[in-house]
Amino acid sequence: MRSTGKMAEIPLIPQTGPKANAIKKNLESIKLPPGFRISLYALVPDARHIAVGPQGVMTIVSTRKNKVYAVTDRTKSGTAEEVKQFAPTLGDLTIPDGVCFSKDGFLYITEQNSLLEFPAAEFFYESPDVVINPVVKSGELIPKSEESYNHTSHACTVGPDNKIYLTLGQPYNVPPKDKTELYSSTGIGGIIRMDRDGKNREVFARGIRNSVGLAFNPKDKALWFTDNQVDGMGDDTPPGELNRATKAELNFGFPWYGGGKVRTTEYQGETPPADVVFPQVETSAHAADLGMSFYTGKMFPKKYQGAIFSAQHGSWNRTEPVGARVMVTYLKEDGTVDKMEPFAQGWLTADGEYLGRPVDVQSLRDGSLLVSDDFAGALYRITYTGR
Repeated sequence: MRSTGKMAEIPLIPQTGPKANAIKKNLESIKLPPGFRISLYALVPDARHIAVGPQGVMTIVSTRKNKVYAVTDRTKSGTAEEVKQFAPTLGDLTIPDGVCFSKDGFLYITEQNSLLEFPAAEFFYESPDVVINPVVKSGELIPKSEESYNHTSHACTVGPDNKIYLTLGQPYNVPPKDKTELYSSTGIGGIIRMDRDGKNREVFARGIRNSVGLAFNPKDKALWFTDNQVDGMGDDTPPGELNRATKAELNFGFPWYGGGKVRTTEYQGETPPADVVFPQVETSAHAADLGMSFYTGKMFPKKYQGAIFSAQHGSWNRTEPVGARVMVTYLKEDGTVDKMEPFAQGWLTADGEYLGRPVDVQSLRDGSLLVSDDFAGALYRITYTGR
């Protein structure tokens, strides 16, 4: 571990003014079940994935650009008082989209082609200088030849086995066949796991096009993840996916299947693996299912406790846009899906204009729910107060 050896002032992101007022006005259009309320929690530029500190001191928010932000609600008022860049002395990061905490307070940030560790990040973040440990050095997470702005962000989580799990999206709409061996061996188009010091790296799951959200079910330890499917096949096909991995070495069907059981044109003549695992839920085509989490709080009614909340970012290549909402998925006693339905919606207007684009959904320690929005540059907080 090392510090950067540098110091600098950290400017705060303003939390009031015309932008905050406009977002608050837009939130009046969001529809929620009875008894729920949504409010502006913080203005965070380009807000993507959320990692809530295990000590409840602060929350880390990623971006797909070059910065990561620390968000603090010091008085527990339900609104952040302070938003500032995390570890500014590191300089610009490269697509630091994946952020996650271990239970013992280590923060992990995945860049385009590296994995960084920050011990005691909730406490060192007050200083512009930090302690940093490169778990996977720059250029060693994926082969340099496969770096691409397309599908290059990596969601992360620390599993119940205390290993780090990372999604590795592949850079094509549908990859050429000459990439099969490379991608299978490195875990591109899949999920990898490794010890927290970077050792014992292995491919956990294959056959995944571009997952940008994953979480373990606290009840049965199964790993769930979203997956975004093939573009250009039509407005209503193929479906997006919410998947469940009960063990390692499963194959989820891509590129033979473009989403659900829809075959890709490029691999139509190829025989898919015999043991393909199909999704638990086929979601709206091109809605862009991204971040997800299991609700473990107690604030929401019992029907939501243990359910999955997930964000649909919204479509970009559909003649009539869909998505831009938060979904909730209820599970059966055996851990499989019961049903999925909209929970918070209204960021997509009736005439197809985006007021916001949700990216991630994570719980605060009080049981309220944070939703990130990279279009508006904001975090929202959803609470339950009863009818």
